[in-house]
Amino acid sequence: MRIVIVDDSGLRATVLEEGLRDAGYDDIHVVPPQGAFVAKLERMAPDVVLMDLGSPSRDTLEEMLAVSRALARPIAMFVDQSDDAMIGAAIDAGVSAYVVDGLRKDRVKPILDLAIRRFNAFARMQTELDEARTALADRKTIDKAKAILMQTRGLSEPDAYALLRSTAMRQSKRIAEVAEALITAHSLLGGL
Repeated sequence: MRIVIVDDSGLRATVLEEGLRDAGYDDIHVVPPQGAFVAKLERMAPDVVLMDLGSPSRDTLEEMLAVSRALARPIAMFVDQSDDAMIGAAIDAGVSAYVVDGLRKDRVKPILDLAIRRFNAFARMQTELDEARTALADRKTIDKAKAILMQTRGLSEPDAYALLRSTAMRQSKRIAEVAEALITAHSLLGGL
């Protein structure tokens, strides 16, 4: 597992690195948050990112949150002090673990494990949400296509659906794709 530590304090990065090595990790890289470090992180393709911010300014926090948005990876953030706005911004940016005043090498592995598990759980929920949204959009498209068939061809709803389904099977397409094509054709023909 490739782990990147984003830190500008050598001492604090050492604590994280020692905790990771004690836990059996050895592909560890320390990147200071300077210059084009977000692009560098993307090129490194880490499995997990640990951000050690100490006492971040608002600007520093914004830069770190840009990292979180750019990488679809588990991120654990260590800070010395915090407030509600910082916590909210970190959560909104997708930070998996937000640890205030908890930088000790014996805590690094459990926090890393938590970040990975929370990230995976959130990713599963996001996938399920995306699938549900797609299914709902498909259902609306199919319903609109059925209405067009019922109006223009005088079909019942079950017959309109059966026609969409059989056409989709013949063309090796999803029913929603056939429905979308029908809606587009209907629109091009002026909704006759």
